[in-house]
Amino acid sequence: MNILKVMTFMFVVSAVLQVAYGQHHIRCIPKEREALLQFKAAIVDHNGMLSSWTTPDCCQWEGIRCSNLTVHIISLDLHGEVHYYESLSLGSYYEVSRRYISGEIHKTLMELRQLQYLNLSFNDFRDTNVPEFLGSLTNLRYLDLSSCHFSGQIPTQISFLSHLKYLNLSRNYYLNGSIPRELGNLSRLQYLDLSSNYFEGSVPSQIGNLSRLEYLDLSGNSFEGYIPSQLGNLSNLHTLYLGGRYYSALKIGATDQWLSNLNSLTHLYLDSISNFNSSPSCLRTIAKLPKLRELSLIHCGLSDHFLLSFNPSNFNFSTSLSVLDLSSNSFTQPMLFQWVSNTTSNLVELDLSWNLLEGSTSNHFGLAMNSLEHLDLSYNVFKGEDLKSFINICTLRSLYMYENNMTEDLSSILHNLSSGCVIYSLQKLSLAFNQIRGIVPDLSVFSSLKILDLSDNQLSGKIPEGTRLPSHLEQLSIISNSLEGGVPKSFGSTCTLELLDLSYNKLSEDLTIIFNHLSGCSKYSLQELSLKNNQIRGSIPDLSAFSNLKTLDLSHNNLSAKIPEGTRLPSHLEQLSIRLNSLEGGVPKSFGSTCTLELLDLSDNKLSEDLTVIFNHLSGCSRYSLQELSLSSNQIRGSIPDLSAFSNLKRLDLFGNQLSGKIPEGTRLPSHLEQLSVMFNSLEGGVPKSFGSTCTLELLDLSDNKLSEELTVIFNHLSGCSRYSLQQLDLSMNQISGTLPSNLATMFPSLKELYLDTNKLNGTISEDLRFPAELEVLYLTSNSLKGVLTDSHFYNMTKLKTLALSNNSLALEISQNWTSTFQLKFIELRSCKLGPLFPKWLEKQNEFHILDISNSGISDKVPKWFWTKFGLSNWMTIDISCNNLQGTIPNLPIQNHYSSLNLASNQFEGHVPQFFRDSIDLDLSNNKFTNSSWFLCSSGVVETLYRLDLSNNMFSGQIPDCWTHFKSLAYLNMSQNKFSGEIPSSMGSLLELQVLLLRSNKLTGEIPSILMNCTQLVMVDIAENRLSGSIPNWIGNELSQLQFLSLRSNYFRGSLPLQICYLKSIQLLDLSQNNLSGEIPTCIKNFSSMAQMTSSRDYQRHYYLNAILMWKGSEQMFTDMGLSLLKSIDLSSNELLGEIPKEIECLFGLVSLNLSRNRLKGGIPSNVGKLTSLEFLDLSQNQLVGSIPSSLAQIDRLTVLDLSHNYLSGKIPTGTQLQSFDASKYEDNLDLCGPPLKKLCIDGRMTI
Repeated sequence: MNILKVMTFMFVVSAVLQVAYGQHHIRCIPKEREALLQFKAAIVDHNGMLSSWTTPDCCQWEGIRCSNLTVHIISLDLHGEVHYYESLSLGSYYEVSRRYISGEIHKTLMELRQLQYLNLSFNDFRDTNVPEFLGSLTNLRYLDLSSCHFSGQIPTQISFLSHLKYLNLSRNYYLNGSIPRELGNLSRLQYLDLSSNYFEGSVPSQIGNLSRLEYLDLSGNSFEGYIPSQLGNLSNLHTLYLGGRYYSALKIGATDQWLSNLNSLTHLYLDSISNFNSSPSCLRTIAKLPKLRELSLIHCGLSDHFLLSFNPSNFNFSTSLSVLDLSSNSFTQPMLFQWVSNTTSNLVELDLSWNLLEGSTSNHFGLAMNSLEHLDLSYNVFKGEDLKSFINICTLRSLYMYENNMTEDLSSILHNLSSGCVIYSLQKLSLAFNQIRGIVPDLSVFSSLKILDLSDNQLSGKIPEGTRLPSHLEQLSIISNSLEGGVPKSFGSTCTLELLDLSYNKLSEDLTIIFNHLSGCSKYSLQELSLKNNQIRGSIPDLSAFSNLKTLDLSHNNLSAKIPEGTRLPSHLEQLSIRLNSLEGGVPKSFGSTCTLELLDLSDNKLSEDLTVIFNHLSGCSRYSLQELSLSSNQIRGSIPDLSAFSNLKRLDLFGNQLSGKIPEGTRLPSHLEQLSVMFNSLEGGVPKSFGSTCTLELLDLSDNKLSEELTVIFNHLSGCSRYSLQQLDLSMNQISGTLPSNLATMFPSLKELYLDTNKLNGTISEDLRFPAELEVLYLTSNSLKGVLTDSHFYNMTKLKTLALSNNSLALEISQNWTSTFQLKFIELRSCKLGPLFPKWLEKQNEFHILDISNSGISDKVPKWFWTKFGLSNWMTIDISCNNLQGTIPNLPIQNHYSSLNLASNQFEGHVPQFFRDSIDLDLSNNKFTNSSWFLCSSGVVETLYRLDLSNNMFSGQIPDCWTHFKSLAYLNMSQNKFSGEIPSSMGSLLELQVLLLRSNKLTGEIPSILMNCTQLVMVDIAENRLSGSIPNWIGNELSQLQFLSLRSNYFRGSLPLQICYLKSIQLLDLSQNNLSGEIPTCIKNFSSMAQMTSSRDYQRHYYLNAILMWKGSEQMFTDMGLSLLKSIDLSSNELLGEIPKEIECLFGLVSLNLSRNRLKGGIPSNVGKLTSLEFLDLSQNQLVGSIPSSLAQIDRLTVLDLSHNYLSGKIPTGTQLQSFDASKYEDNLDLCGPPLKKLCIDGRMTI
């Protein structure tokens, strides 16, 4: 008996059921009908698979078959369906739709005692186990639960199904544990598939008791131990899959006698058997199996040495063997080809991919393989010249050579291949993912070739005009090369061409010309054309001549202008993508006449037409076919019109346009719509009640608009039938008010993701609030919610993965003994009240990747169990800053990597632990740490640390000289400590350093010259130390990217080096409170950044800048954006001489200028009024003479001015700004007169 008999049995059962069902109006048994209705109640049915389950006669419901003799239900077939779009591109398949049920399988199915056939495959029962009660359905013959996302173990109760012939639990992926040995009791079983799960342990020997078994698949699991010899008892077995995971520990036993008993075996797959390479006798046994047709030994560690143990004179495979797969092994020498040709005579398919094969073999292989049709040599190291070895395989149809080591010219490679009989037989050829050079040559000599893939090579230049394709070619793919120009006219003469993919090249021809060149006979055959990611120009021409074209991708080119009105699309077009171009205007009315159009993507263009007009233009017959429409990231205006005419539209994306106003009440959505995104527009008001009547709506995203309606009103409007289908609701970043309704759980029972963050929600959380049981993501951050959340609020929530409540006025009061039923991955509770004790409920959370409990009122020692959480997973982000956490941190032996650790603003003390070194961003500022040597000076290279902040602690002594370990450090802040001594020379090894902050310490000595190696520096702040010497010339010569330099409050002396003028990007220069002398160099006009009015902020940075500046008489902290807008020069409190250089008038972007407390002479530059951005100007306590320039009155932004204690004279210029300053800002200038001074002027002179 074989598998055909099993399938025949299934067919007969189905036929009998249909006959039994007949024309009679059978009323099903009420008890069974009620059981089905309870089963339905526990099911989530977004696709209407159970929509017929309403009539009195359950025997007529979809998926139900009843016996005409007993009226009992004997078949329940509710298998899901996955529909894929089959692109003609090689290997290109993707899911376009699914039809499935989810939820849980209710135990009332036990009432179907006569059930013989149960198929629930391809549904979604994730986070549930295979029901134990299925073991009570003792009449079952057929049970298929494959591809359902079940987890847990196989229930032993399955072994009670003594009549079972077919059992399939494959591709659940989450099933685990060991296979119950009780399955060996299923004596009638003919088909068993447990593949692609996570089963562990040994393969139970009891499977050998299944004497009727014909098909056994245990592959794709994690078994270990030896394959049980009892499998040799399965004399009826014709298909056997074992192994299958690369980390499988399954082994062949010392004896392989069991294999010799499997005389019916036709298909044998022993993949990833770890010791097969040491069992040559096993292969000899396999070779003798008389009916074996297919043999797979993937990833079995086979090598050339293994082959040497066989004598070709006494070793041959059965003549029935037609398929041999030796891929993913370790073969290197071409002797393998000779071995194959000597031991197999009738091979049709040979797969040697994923080895290390190289070199040529003799012509014998080609002559001997007179049946070979398919040869896969991909992922080896063959060169183009090695193809000569296969030119005499006259039967070869498919040759796959992708990802080898071919670097020759394409013409040369194809010439080598074309010198034998294979030129006439070859139908499929892939040379993709090599490094083949040259241009595309004439290919017409390959007369039978149907598929050619040259993708991901180094082909370049234009395709020569006249280059002919093979006369029978159906698919040509030359993706990801460097082709230029356009498409030659000769391509349009290939009358069989169905697919042409030239995407990801450098084609630049006008689109109209390209289509003209393709408009020969290929216009009738082309079904799929992709020209995406090129530089093609022009607009969209009329395409109606391409009558069979189904898929057209023109995305990411340089297409522009309006699509001409009347531009027709191909009559059978199904998918059109023109995203990421520069199209203007709208959508022509002619697009709406394409009755087959299913997908239209015009996103990321410059369309600006009113949305209502666009939909009107699409409302021809395409309104019945269109399933997916994306108009995102354009400039489309208007509001959302009624869309009900688009009856089959499932996905609509209007993200990032200029839609505005209220959504009109009564605006209907398409009846089958599943996803609607209108985020990042300017919609106002609320959500119309009509949206709640869309019974298929799964995702609604209205985030980042100006909605202002109350939340309860919005929820009520959505509580029609969409309340049962809605899974993701995003209303974040609006102005929605109100609070959460207490009946949220019953209002949206299927809701999985809820985003309400960044709104104006207020009020107190009700004690009765319950969240939907299916909820996985909850975002309420940045509102004004109040109240207390307790463990009772999270009752019955088993699937919650994200809890984000930050920036509210909420408190979490969780009982100490509460055990959560969920494992969170993202915990964001910043500014919620969790303290004063450290939250114990976190002890049971072991899967989080992000934890933010900063500023949460915790005043406690951190328990040791929390620090052990740092070893749970890699790349965690943890923020416990701004609390009152105390104590030392244990130096645990953890070696994980972290994205970000923020422990700032607490009371931690002692050593900085070594395991923090593997962070990317580490902030330990504002604590009481005293020792950094463990952290800084432990052995081992630190590869990932990018940002380190140790500022404002209690570190003292010399800065450890251990910086050669840190290879990626870009930001270092050790300010506000008590470090002394010199700056360590090893800091010069920080070649990636961009920010160095050492201010407010007790550092001495000079700035070490080795810091000139840190050429990436953007900011240096070593202010408020005891550094001395002169300012080094190399700062200007080597640190050309420097934007912020502060050397304030040190003991630097000497004149300003002229090289400082090389700092063209400098925005902040603070050299105040030193002992500098000499003149201010006139070359400061070279400070280009200060001459610009706009900010030069670097948006590529992954850190925030900060600096302390004297501003309006006091020290203030400026951070990031504020700092990047501030352009300042502070040379105050030095011994500078000479005049203020007039070149300072060129620094138009200057916001702050402080030259006070020096010995400057001469006058104030006459055109100082050109500095229109100036807000702060202090020239006090110098020796300036002359009058105040009248242009100073033109600076209307000036908020701080101090000209006191100089020798200025004459009248203070009249202007609103200058008269508004206090008189003290002009004092001690004896000859100065006019308001705000009390001294009056006559004819510009002072009077007493």
